[in-house]
Amino acid sequence: MTRVAAVDCGTNSIRLLVADCDPRTGAFTELDRRMTVVRLGQGVDRTGRLAPEALERTFAACREYARVVRELGAERVRFVATSASRDAENREDFVRGVRDILGVDPEVISGDEEAEFSFTGATRELTGRADLARPYLVVDIGGGSTELVVGEDRVLAARSVDVGCVRMTERHLVVDGEVTDPPTAAQVAAVRADIEAALDLAAETVPLERARTLVGLAGSVTTVAAIALGLPAYDSAAIHHSRISYEQVRAITERMLTATHAERAAIPVMHPGRVDVIGAGALVLLAIMERTGAREVVVSEHDILDGIAWSVA
Repeated sequence: MTRVAAVDCGTNSIRLLVADCDPRTGAFTELDRRMTVVRLGQGVDRTGRLAPEALERTFAACREYARVVRELGAERVRFVATSASRDAENREDFVRGVRDILGVDPEVISGDEEAEFSFTGATRELTGRADLARPYLVVDIGGGSTELVVGEDRVLAARSVDVGCVRMTERHLVVDGEVTDPPTAAQVAAVRADIEAALDLAAETVPLERARTLVGLAGSVTTVAAIALGLPAYDSAAIHHSRISYEQVRAITERMLTATHAERAAIPVMHPGRVDVIGAGALVLLAIMERTGAREVVVSEHDILDGIAWSVA
């Protein structure tokens, strides 16, 4: 067994996984998994730069993660950075800060690499399940981008498109620096148009119509699942591998896009960092289900972070 630490730094959140992995046997023991909403991508779509306050929030989380990595004695660490840091002009400030705190360089991976890690993390446990037909379509809805991956035992095709919950919110649901509460029908239509255009682009290289099982990852999907399950508090074990119907996703999306900030914040499972972006994130999931005809989504708590951990081991 090899003790590894994986860090996934996205547009909205940064996450840590420390685990013991044995690629020869497939054994996997999770020691610590945590998430911090840092909104690294704050304003990137508009300014092209990482904001100083967003960098400091991210570095504060990195300092906490460095402590955990030291205490648990991880032998290898891999830090993967995704959409926001790919896009930013001042990404070198981010790279230097991470290197100083964690002692490793963040790898600003491509969308294709991001998709492969997501697929590996999400499907490793699903292999051999007779109730889930293949090929899988793994959908990872992040803050800045969404990865769509079709595969069976391996990735057959993948595409990363620039529609994430933060990017869509900042692009279409913010007026004069404030999130519209709730958004207008015209604003929602603009988000939907961007999502549909992105799915058209993805469909050029990813055979979405071939997928037999839709697997959904990341915070927007898990939050929708937690609401659908009526959980009194966020429960990762209950959410992992839950199956949420198209009708439930449609109803929750409509609810999120017509509720006020206060009404969304009052939902017991709602993380404070997702209150203003959950509507756009849910809409991405709904549009994918409508495009593919999926009647349900299998929700996975294991995702790109787990794929990164396996790559280190």
